[in-house]
Amino acid sequence: MSAAPSPAQLRADAEALARDAGAVLREGHGRTHRPERKGRIDLVTEYDRRAERVVIEGLARRYPGHAVLAEESGASAPKPGGDTGSPSVRWIVDPLDGTTNYAHNYPFFCVSIAAEVEGVLAAGAVYDPVRDEMFSAAAGAGATLNGAALEVSDIDRVEDALLVTGFPYEHPERSLPLFEAFLVRAQAVRRDGSAALNLCYLAAGRFDGFWEDDLSPWDMAAGVLIVREAGGRVTSYEGGEFRLERPEILASNGRIHEEMKGLLAGVLGRR
Repeated sequence: MSAAPSPAQLRADAEALARDAGAVLREGHGRTHRPERKGRIDLVTEYDRRAERVVIEGLARRYPGHAVLAEESGASAPKPGGDTGSPSVRWIVDPLDGTTNYAHNYPFFCVSIAAEVEGVLAAGAVYDPVRDEMFSAAAGAGATLNGAALEVSDIDRVEDALLVTGFPYEHPERSLPLFEAFLVRAQAVRRDGSAALNLCYLAAGRFDGFWEDDLSPWDMAAGVLIVREAGGRVTSYEGGEFRLERPEILASNGRIHEEMKGLLAGVLGRR
């Protein structure tokens, strides 16, 4: 049985593939897009699909024995010829997080790629092709932005914090009570349309806290590891163990986590 690639190697491959996909997105940025609708609001563009194809083909060449979960093409099993005796590795790919922004040429979107080994996040990369910012992390090795170490902020009160969130595509009105509760308590709240970048900005100290519901694993996987490796905390709304399969996330610099949890509980009645 051969060993899985090291977190450092997985991180390097995630970065390289994110840059390749980012080049595709950069090519289309600024053009007129005619996106398709996956739902009433949820969009997909030709560049989502092209960027995803670049990543999946790159993974197939590097690691035919690895599984992939991608936003547009779904889950795929390891390709024939892979080492089936190796530890289970799954790549979680969002080729374009922030599609609505991209479709309107609003410059806040990214590529997000993570790798799990035996169900545990081992590496992740989130690439912003507009600003050429590469956020990445390897388990136990810290998080970086373009190679420089990241660390969460030291803000210790919500009233001094800059928070960020997102609304689900369906029934966004359910998010409004939470938004209002934080808006009147925090220094300010942003909603800018890319959960993966929101998490990376939290890791970089640009935001202090983040909450959102109705997310998918590819929206969160890489960003969650990057936040943790930058010293932040990630849980469920109730403060329990975070799970990628559960579509809610509370993330913070750690210092304001309990206060944010209390505000969520006050609105949702989960005390």
